[in-house]
Amino acid sequence: MWLRRVGLLIALTGAGTAAAQPIRYCDYPVYPPISWSDGKQVRGLAPTVVKHLFGRLGYEVEIVVLGNWKRCLLDAAEGRVDVVLAYSTTQREQSMRFSTVPVLREEVAVFVNRQHPVTFEHLEDLAHYRGGLLFGESYGLGFDRFVTQHGNIEWVSNSEQNFGKLIRGRIDFITHERRTGQLYVEHLPGAAEIQALPRSLSVDYLRIAVSRHSRLAEQMPDIDAQLQRMVDTGEVERWLQESESTYRDMVNLPAGAR
Repeated sequence: MWLRRVGLLIALTGAGTAAAQPIRYCDYPVYPPISWSDGKQVRGLAPTVVKHLFGRLGYEVEIVVLGNWKRCLLDAAEGRVDVVLAYSTTQREQSMRFSTVPVLREEVAVFVNRQHPVTFEHLEDLAHYRGGLLFGESYGLGFDRFVTQHGNIEWVSNSEQNFGKLIRGRIDFITHERRTGQLYVEHLPGAAEIQALPRSLSVDYLRIAVSRHSRLAEQMPDIDAQLQRMVDTGEVERWLQESESTYRDMVNLPAGAR
């Protein structure tokens, strides 16, 4: 009996230790209002949703920031981090489990420089131009196949580089989330001639993605249920609006006050 009690105590102690260990959420904060940095911490809709969602499921969240988005995806695929927010693709589904409940509907637009007009009615039209993407970005199987086939994309690490090249005419277009891109160029020096074309490239959904190596992988029903409650109560939409407002307030501050 004494041995059984000792064994039970050890088991309970081990379970408590495992539960106390934080989950690791990887972010590349260059997508306001979804995710951005104020120089001190990661802010935006994505980290807010992750912290509230997993906090309500009993987990502490550790935010991990890496050098580019591709690194986040690789670390999630290999189990070095537990969670990212991403679009679901066939390739990513091999290493990650995605929430059936989306966090956000995203419209992907083509951004161009008015001084260098681009004709865009169908995806194949972009084969005649030079484009820019961030490392690790994917906008669906058809777009990924197009990129591989035509080889007309220049890859960079951040949006500032990408839009800077578009401003200077070094590339002809950028494919980017419409909401994020428009918010980003509002206060970008020299971006007065940058516009999003009215026709969208695609519509996709940002989802919670859990590494298949993570202990969270077996909790997708709980994750979906909690996320659905957050969507239904309007919390996700409220956090999105608050993030947009906070980002605009930050970029309007004098540099020394940020």
